[in-house]
Amino acid sequence: MSGSIPSSLDNLSKLTHLHLNNNGLSGSIPSSLGNLSNLTHLHLYHNSLSGSIPSSLGSLSNLTSLGLGNNSLSGSIPSSLGSLSNMTGLGLSNNSLSGSIPSSLGSLSNMTGLGLSNNSLSGSIPSSLGNLSKLTSLNLTRNSLSGNIPSSLGNLSNLQILWLEYNRLTGTIPSSLGSLSNLRSLHLNGNELSGSIPSRLGNLSNLTYLRLGGNALSGSIPSSLGNLSKMHYLSLGNNELSGAIPSEFGNLSKLTYLFVGDNSLTSVPLSIGNLSSLYHLSLGNNEFVSVPSSIGNLSKLGTLGLGGNKLTSIPTWVGGLSNLRELYLGGNDFSGSIPSRLRNLSKLRFLHLNDNELSGSVPSWLGTLSNLRTLNLSDNELSGSVPSSLGNLSNLQFLYLNDNELSGSVPSSLGNLSRLTNLSLHGNQLTGCVPASLRTKLTNTAGLSFCASP
Repeated sequence: MSGSIPSSLDNLSKLTHLHLNNNGLSGSIPSSLGNLSNLTHLHLYHNSLSGSIPSSLGSLSNLTSLGLGNNSLSGSIPSSLGSLSNMTGLGLSNNSLSGSIPSSLGSLSNMTGLGLSNNSLSGSIPSSLGNLSKLTSLNLTRNSLSGNIPSSLGNLSNLQILWLEYNRLTGTIPSSLGSLSNLRSLHLNGNELSGSIPSRLGNLSNLTYLRLGGNALSGSIPSSLGNLSKMHYLSLGNNELSGAIPSEFGNLSKLTYLFVGDNSLTSVPLSIGNLSSLYHLSLGNNEFVSVPSSIGNLSKLGTLGLGGNKLTSIPTWVGGLSNLRELYLGGNDFSGSIPSRLRNLSKLRFLHLNDNELSGSVPSWLGTLSNLRTLNLSDNELSGSVPSSLGNLSNLQFLYLNDNELSGSVPSSLGNLSRLTNLSLHGNQLTGCVPASLRTKLTNTAGLSFCASP
């Protein structure tokens, strides 16, 4: 089915369900649909509908579900929708709606799900939404909403999902959110929130996802977050948090993702080694001068980020993390040679040792890490030749060896790297030419001298 929605549908006076989703429909929504007084379900999502939402839809007094998401609708949300007292679900996400959220939506006392994400809505979040006592899901993600998070949202005792990320919200996180005892997922990341993290969030015993990253939160991390025994995903990165990571975090036995990078944290507790389910650990860009060897116990760890700290030696236990896919150690104060224990990391795809003071040669055993996609050894004090074994890295896409003290000729074996798109060799004393076979593969050939084609 394609084309527009015929206005003649308003002749179907006994119609209760109208489902036209996923049909490639275009044009506007006929205002005459507001005459279908028996309609309980109107679903038009996943089409190419444009224009505004007719205010006449507010006359559909029996409507319980209105789904208009994933279209190209524009204009404001009609305040008349607040008259739909039987409404349980309103989905307007993924459109181009603008203007403010009508405070009248706070009158929809039977509402269980409200989705307005991925639009261009502005203004503040109406405090009246705190009246929606049956609400289980509130998704306002990716708009341009501003102002404070209303403390009245703490009244939504049935709420399980609260997603407000990627807006322009300011002020502090209301401590009243700590009353949402049924909350499973809280996303406030990508806003402009400030102040401290309320310790009352540690009361959210059903919480599995907590995302507070990308704000301006300050102060210490509350130890009460260690009470969240069901937590799987905890993101506090890219804030202004300081002090120690609480030792109580060692109680989060189900945690698989922990992001605390890009803060001003100073210490990591020994108890972090208890997180046996942890897959991703991001500690980068903080003020750590050391990290506990207990991290070496995390046998499921696939990603470890320790870059941008003040570490002075590459921990020996890193070589025992046999499931690592990504290892970020750049921007520390490492010196000495690249430790041979890293050769045990056979599953490694990304290895970043850049911006340190590493010396000695580039180890030939790096050529045995056959899964590598990125190898970044730039901005160190490495010397000697580029090992020809690097030509064995058939999956390599990014190779950065620039700004070292490497000498000798560029090995012809690099011509075997059929997937290579980025090669950086400048700032060394290398001689010779880059294999001609790479000329058409590299996205940036600046500073590279290619061999003549055979």
